[in-house]
Amino acid sequence: MHASPVAPSMSAERSGPLPSKQRVVNDFSIQVGTVNGSGSQTANNVLMRSIFQMGVPVSGKNLFPSNIAGLPTWFTIRASKQGYIGRKKEIDFLVAMNPETAREDVMNLAPGTAAVYDAPLNLNELRDDIHFYPVPFDKLVAPVCPEAKLRKLVRNMIYDGVVAHLLGIDLEEMRKALYKQFGEKKKKAAELNWGAVLAGRDYAEKNLVKTDPYWVEPMDKTAGKLILDGNTAAALGCLFAGVTVLTWYPITPSSALAEALISYLGRFRHDEETKKATYAVVQAEDELASIGMAIGAGWAGARSMTCTSGPGISLMSEFIGLAYFAEIPVVVVDVQRVGPSTGLPTRTMQGDIVSNALLSHGDTHHPVLFPSSPEECFTMAQEAFDLAEQFQTPVFMNMDLDLGMNNWMSEAFPYPEKPLVRGKVLDAEALRKLGGFARYKDVDGDAIPYRTLPGTDHPGAAYFTRGTGHNEKAGYSEREDDWIHNMDRLNRKFENMRTQAPAPDVHYMEGARVGLVCCGTSRYAVRESRDQLSRERGLNPSWLRLRSYPFSKELEEFIDRHDRVYVVDQNRDGQLLMLMRLEMTPERIGKLRSVRYYGGLPLDARTVTDEIVRQEGL
Repeated sequence: MHASPVAPSMSAERSGPLPSKQRVVNDFSIQVGTVNGSGSQTANNVLMRSIFQMGVPVSGKNLFPSNIAGLPTWFTIRASKQGYIGRKKEIDFLVAMNPETAREDVMNLAPGTAAVYDAPLNLNELRDDIHFYPVPFDKLVAPVCPEAKLRKLVRNMIYDGVVAHLLGIDLEEMRKALYKQFGEKKKKAAELNWGAVLAGRDYAEKNLVKTDPYWVEPMDKTAGKLILDGNTAAALGCLFAGVTVLTWYPITPSSALAEALISYLGRFRHDEETKKATYAVVQAEDELASIGMAIGAGWAGARSMTCTSGPGISLMSEFIGLAYFAEIPVVVVDVQRVGPSTGLPTRTMQGDIVSNALLSHGDTHHPVLFPSSPEECFTMAQEAFDLAEQFQTPVFMNMDLDLGMNNWMSEAFPYPEKPLVRGKVLDAEALRKLGGFARYKDVDGDAIPYRTLPGTDHPGAAYFTRGTGHNEKAGYSEREDDWIHNMDRLNRKFENMRTQAPAPDVHYMEGARVGLVCCGTSRYAVRESRDQLSRERGLNPSWLRLRSYPFSKELEEFIDRHDRVYVVDQNRDGQLLMLMRLEMTPERIGKLRSVRYYGGLPLDARTVTDEIVRQEGL
């Protein structure tokens, strides 16, 4: 038996008669339990988008197994009139389609929730405090889909029709969402599936009496907004950043980013006259090769990148150290998953924070960006390339699986208006004026040396890139003073990034003595938790969302203004807190507290709230 990954931690017991019905509008979560490989993703996306098109803020989380088809999978949809788009821990409306998990899914529901289920499962015999809606899916799908091989795919659309009727979802919006999902080239498939939706709606209308309190009503909270995943948004950001070289090796959950970028490059990156590609994409034999090629392309002047996840990061360690010391720009997008080892490839975690910040041996520090939304995946991808070339160093963009692979409601992306920042690159004219240059010399006092690009038409443009000990002219050196001088300069360069990397998002509450700190997708749980703490416990904490490392002065100021600061981590060891402790004074460290979740599911607000309440003794 596979346990439901989205069930509340409390066990639901029989409580006698159903509670009195109160109308709950645009504020609930739906869980759909199906079988991996059954085609349910289409039905789930259509259901989610239908609610979105009615103007209701939504989010969708796909929780699927990492190995083979036939295992359980769950999709959760959250509708929130308040605009909360993080995962909700509690399930309000269940669609139980998988015989293997249906009974446990139902037993984990809280009293008063609703459950649509495949009639032969007889789930209504399990409890008397749930609003049950049995539906004979196999009987309904047969007339709609004469071809038996397709029925397992089409039958999922029947629950869309049933749920639409029960929740009051506008059927026209569902039709629009369905045809958008299939596109212009698959009209025949869309018509077949639309027939299944209507069959579900008709059955529910004639045979089911609504007793649950959940409804969808039109709002106006989604105008101008998008629904997309972070991987797609990041790929667009890399395109707009001017990336010309992508090297990669397939790994969940970053492969979709590479695939999306390859598609965009194929559409938009060709010479207008020759029609030849103006980019290069290489699927390497492993992650070690992919980062090596990306670094080589960065040295040659390309805007280069790779994308990977935790296991790939581990393999890249030595090459990243080379790029740091040789001062070569390259961007690494890490879509984090659960580790260590192979871990859980289709579960989410923010477990590579410390490894990326300090990756490689010796004294290394790397800038890390923490996007939290598709919009920031788009904008921070561009900032990552600018920072890499401005500071001549590897830059990490730490996403996580929840952001990369799941559906998010997002603001429309801002069109880039600033020119690309290529940094200190000497062309032939500049070299003629200088009469030459030393590759690793700090000319301007900002710790950033000048560089040239291969092919520059000047005899003084050539230079050696050294990963071994070197002096200012890139000559081999084991002299103590050369090594110390170089390492101190690299450290000053890193310190200068504190004012150039994306600043934190800070929200001070008047009189607050407690603060919350987070990064990435934790923002959604933290924002909602803050409201829960205020509403339920009278605690009104301030909160700060870190958007990058190295940390800026705003973080120190935030800690100074509060008595206790809770650092929210999506990993076991409190890695964000760990990184903060490396830089803070003992007085500031003494104020820090840890809130950690590492179960592999998207972080929910209730988990954060309960832990803060426990530690505060409220």
